[in-house]
Amino acid sequence: MAVERTLSIIKPDATKRNLTGKINAKFEDAGLRIVAQKRIQLTPAQAGVFYEVHKERPFYGELCDFMASGPVVVQVLEGEGAIAKNREVMGATNPADAAPGTVRADFAESVGENSVHGSDAADTAAQEIAYFFSGLELVG
Repeated sequence: MAVERTLSIIKPDATKRNLTGKINAKFEDAGLRIVAQKRIQLTPAQAGVFYEVHKERPFYGELCDFMASGPVVVQVLEGEGAIAKNREVMGATNPADAAPGTVRADFAESVGENSVHGSDAADTAAQEIAYFFSGLELVG
């Protein structure tokens, strides 16, 4: 398996409960390295651009408002098969379906407030990383 990079976002529901360190520990314990990280406050417009792929879905407006409701931690994770590994560590979108010990099983409050976001494919990861980070900020 190749070394990959993927985007991870710790969402407002998790940052407001001070879970950043606990969530990062799960990623690191799974063998992922954090090669870039910053805490930011998205505007609804910035969240809208990031989640534009969901623009036609009924939850789009609510998602953008939620992502702008408080600080998020955006980060780049690196490791062997990082995209799949990150998604495994995150768990199913619905925390009721997430495997025990995953981020969403342990910390998510609902399907909408599910604590984390992760890229779903290599091309998506590249686009999402570029949205938040310049090449100079990737220090892996």
